[in-house]
Amino acid sequence: MRAYTPNMSKNNKDARKSRSQLVQNCTCFNLRKASRALTQLFDEALKPAGLFSTQFTLLAAISSQDKATITELSQALIMDRTTLTRNLSPLQKRGWVEVTPGEDKRTRTLSLTRSGRMILNHAMVYWKEIQTQVVKTLGKGNWDDLMSRLAFTVNKLNPY
Repeated sequence: MRAYTPNMSKNNKDARKSRSQLVQNCTCFNLRKASRALTQLFDEALKPAGLFSTQFTLLAAISSQDKATITELSQALIMDRTTLTRNLSPLQKRGWVEVTPGEDKRTRTLSLTRSGRMILNHAMVYWKEIQTQVVKTLGKGNWDDLMSRLAFTVNKLNPY
């Protein structure tokens, strides 16, 4: 059993304030918050192409690598293989990505199908528009600085 004391209210306020400051200064919280804001912008922009930004990113990443394995792509995207496989599934079902056996039975390689290349090219028009808008909104110098700092962060923290 607990007894109420006048200090409990002050202690609760102090604890809430402390947790609020912790969240506001949390690197992960702030990066994910910025990521969600950008994801929403890109998702809306890519809607006419019928893609989410995550799908566009996967198609572009596969397109940029010649016959990448699932392991290679997961490492390049800093994404675990299970999540990557789950995210590839709708792209395979729509006939945009082909998964074929690799050089040995343990690997599978990824490639875009003809329709996958077509949808990526179609979506690229919308991506370029929103990308240009984001760079313009942030300012080219700020955008360059952001890209540099993000690359630095990934290079320092990447487990691969």
